Amino acid sequence: MFFLNYKTIFYDLVIYLQFIFILFILIRLVYKYILVILILIELIVVNISLLLFLLISLVEIEFYLIYYLVFSVCEGVLGLRLLVVNIRYYGRGRYSLILIILRV
Repeated sequence: MFFLNYKTIFYDLVIYLQFIFILFILIRLVYKYILVILILIELIVVNISLLLFLLISLVEIEFYLIYYLVFSVCEGVLGLRLLVVNIRYYGRGRYSLILIILRV
């Protein structure tokens, strides 16, 4: 295990949380394109996994990170499958989120 300083971890946490906030703002701005939203959500998942790695490595129980990564991969696959089904059924990749909710 490598040496982690608490001050360094705090600064990293602040930077990662700011990045997550910026990604949520971007999702709000480009809500009509499903593929862009899925890419931004995957960036949030990767960012959260980095946060978890920093926090879990302090306690030395890194195997929980494997569980999180497995679930995040499954989430990504389900999101892409939903995108493919919508494009095949409706023929386009641009939707309003309200229309998707109403059609399901």
